[in-house]
Amino acid sequence: MTQTTPLVITISRELGSGGSYIGRKLAEKLNMYYADHEIITRTAEKLSVFVEDVVPHEEKITSFWQNFWEKTSLNEFYNEAVGNYIPTTSKIFETESEVMQQIAREHSAVIIGRGGFHVLRDRPNVVSIYLHGSIESRARRLMEVRKISELEALTQIASGDKQRALYIQKFTKKDWADVRNFDLTIDTGKIGFDNATEIILKYIESRQS
Repeated sequence: MTQTTPLVITISRELGSGGSYIGRKLAEKLNMYYADHEIITRTAEKLSVFVEDVVPHEEKITSFWQNFWEKTSLNEFYNEAVGNYIPTTSKIFETESEVMQQIAREHSAVIIGRGGFHVLRDRPNVVSIYLHGSIESRARRLMEVRKISELEALTQIASGDKQRALYIQKFTKKDWADVRNFDLTIDTGKIGFDNATEIILKYIESRQS
């Protein structure tokens, strides 16, 4: 009997475009494993550090001087001397990539962010989605969910989008927002999260028929 390769959906998203909401809905409707925070947990376990040591470096690049420090042998010597190992951003990306590959082998899964579209690009039966929206629609979403002001929402969007774009460029050498990296791109600000979920479901159904 031929074994079917697990379906994997990767979701790349602009901040406030509904990646987590839509990812959870897809996992629920398709009875798939949802991988978001689990990636952080497994990464921390593999690196023998706390989750709190991983989160600040997720989908972010380091400053020039921190990057310089990470690349020097003095960094490892200092960490060993004080018994305070903090993984570099490069090490976190490498380990998260291993975790995503492992999850894709183990489950049919929805995988959120972290360059999953690139990390899993050579696997069969992978559908890569990119969610985006106007700044206004995304700011409204953040204001509602995070209970923050419009100015705070706009500031977080500008910073978050910039960090994700630079992170993807550094580690994958690809433009984060280049539609050619994805099977399907959706403006969730125009059609809403539930309609976007239905469109993705229909797209997946059409690919499997």
